[in-house]
Amino acid sequence: MSIKRDDTTGYADDYIILRSILEGTAAHTGENFFRELVKKLAETLQTKGAWVTEYVEGERRLKSIAFWMQDHFVEEYDYHITGTPCEKVVDTRELFHIPENVIELFPLDADLEPFEAVSYLGAPILDLDGRILGHLAVQDIQPMPVDPRNFTIFKIFADRAASELRRLRAEKELRQREEQLVRLFGSVMDAIIEIDPDLTITQFNQAAVKLFEDNVSSNLHHQSFERYLHPDSAVKLKNLLQGIQKRPDNQRFLWIPGGFKSVNHKGEVFQCEATLSCHEHNRKTYFNLVLRNVSDRIEAEKRIDILNAETNYLREEIRKIQQYDQIIGSSTAIQKVRDDIARVAGTDTTVLIAGETGTGKELVARAIHFQSRRNDQPLIKVNCAAIPEALIESEFFGHEKGAFTGATEKRKGRFALADHGSIFLDEIGELPLDLQPKLLRVLQEGEFEPVGGAITQKVNVRVIAATNRDLFKMVKEGRFREDLYYRLHVFPIMVPPLRDRENDVILLAETFIQKLTENTGRKIYPLSSADMHHLQTHNWPGNIRELQNTIERAVITTNDGNLNLLQSIPALSGRPVFSKELYEGGHIYTAEEIKQIERTNLVRALEQSGWVVAGKNGAANLIGIPSTTFASRMKALGIHQTGSK
Repeated sequence: MSIKRDDTTGYADDYIILRSILEGTAAHTGENFFRELVKKLAETLQTKGAWVTEYVEGERRLKSIAFWMQDHFVEEYDYHITGTPCEKVVDTRELFHIPENVIELFPLDADLEPFEAVSYLGAPILDLDGRILGHLAVQDIQPMPVDPRNFTIFKIFADRAASELRRLRAEKELRQREEQLVRLFGSVMDAIIEIDPDLTITQFNQAAVKLFEDNVSSNLHHQSFERYLHPDSAVKLKNLLQGIQKRPDNQRFLWIPGGFKSVNHKGEVFQCEATLSCHEHNRKTYFNLVLRNVSDRIEAEKRIDILNAETNYLREEIRKIQQYDQIIGSSTAIQKVRDDIARVAGTDTTVLIAGETGTGKELVARAIHFQSRRNDQPLIKVNCAAIPEALIESEFFGHEKGAFTGATEKRKGRFALADHGSIFLDEIGELPLDLQPKLLRVLQEGEFEPVGGAITQKVNVRVIAATNRDLFKMVKEGRFREDLYYRLHVFPIMVPPLRDRENDVILLAETFIQKLTENTGRKIYPLSSADMHHLQTHNWPGNIRELQNTIERAVITTNDGNLNLLQSIPALSGRPVFSKELYEGGHIYTAEEIKQIERTNLVRALEQSGWVVAGKNGAANLIGIPSTTFASRMKALGIHQTGSK
């Protein structure tokens, strides 16, 4: 579908276009994803060419990932960017548009004339840290005038390309780390063996073969590990397996005092030191034994731990990249949030995120962290409302062994874990008053003492806090320290409720539907005009979380592919904006007709109320919806005092 249309086209067309983008690329990944993306981009903008590239750092070259030109794909196309329009995109890292005369403006670009280029539009593809990854561009043989709507759609394509390219790069690095881990696993001198609860060997490295088989055989797989243990050690191991499973998840590892008496294939008994750990995979329990000589133990453990940590970090990074991409919306309110994130992320300034429950405050916190200089360090989350008051100081600052009843060993707190990274203090308004001075000290001095400890610890932590409460009001009521409030309130970000985000509810609903259909395999028809109306007129007191749950219910309960929204929305806010008479007579209204009917209805209510929105005699009460929803619809429909756009 083309977006080259006049401004009288209904706003629902934008949603159809966005849905077309999602549907055209959802089934593809990697190279096929980019090929479908550029083809769909050229089709949507009605240009002769579109391409996405990867930037070769240090060579000033762009290598095409997918290049669609004049109804066919151009294979293996790469070029030096000097003297080309693409150079402007790479160097400025901003959208670059040439409406016409591109050949005259860039005479050194020898590829423009053979393509009969007249106009050009390009956008950078950036990593989360702002590093240039490549670019997306379109080119046409006709002028390409300035069109904000076209630019918006083009940026959406660029964001989709950026997300996929980041994912591919992260997966490539993950594979490299996993391959390195496999090489290390196979090359270390210590024997590493994985067994199941029956002592059957499920995995092992070459050092284990050498230790038990003396290089005669490598057939350890599916063998019982008990055959390689002295009977006394076999009993000892079985007892240890039972005991370690009863430990908390974060304590399922131990050093085995005295080790084991092991037996090789020749029947020779030898003493080996060992460690034991436990993990679960696909709901099955496995145990890891590391049998090693003393001299090599420390170095091997360090290398394995580092690579395991890096592998887990990269897995988490992929998940967080996908989460970061969930800040969806094109409304003015959510764009302001994005702008605020971009402004503050590169600093170490303390951020206070405010907003109602379910608005996505944690996503904003993650976005700030992953765009900051600390993005290679952890983001530690603490939900202040979920931790018992008696334990919250220990959770924050850790404790020494014996500091209180149940403190059987020393434990690090969340601030220590977040050192050189960021900490996200969710529901900060629930923090007990007696702990607030200690948090203030960390914010001001960067230091604390663990519970039961006498040694001051220094940390370098960036604090991001969030609340759904009015902290200033709590200060006045004496329930929150004033000095802590102002220390947290350095850079506030207000996350808007869903009812104030114009038409973002449709974009979010479309995204939730797409993910649910992928997960459930159900076929769901596109949102109808009536569906859009129900979504837009509901007040959504639970915000995005409520919308997501509602869409999930509607998908689960559908039988014919049509969303069951009327039964899934928990409680519509008052009476609907449209009366049921509008739907009688069998007439099917288009999106533009529904939009005009809604506008006429709102204007009539305003005229009857004397253009008063809120209050008992206000227009919102006449229709039966909250005044905030009424005001939001007035803004979306362009209704002013005169009753015209």
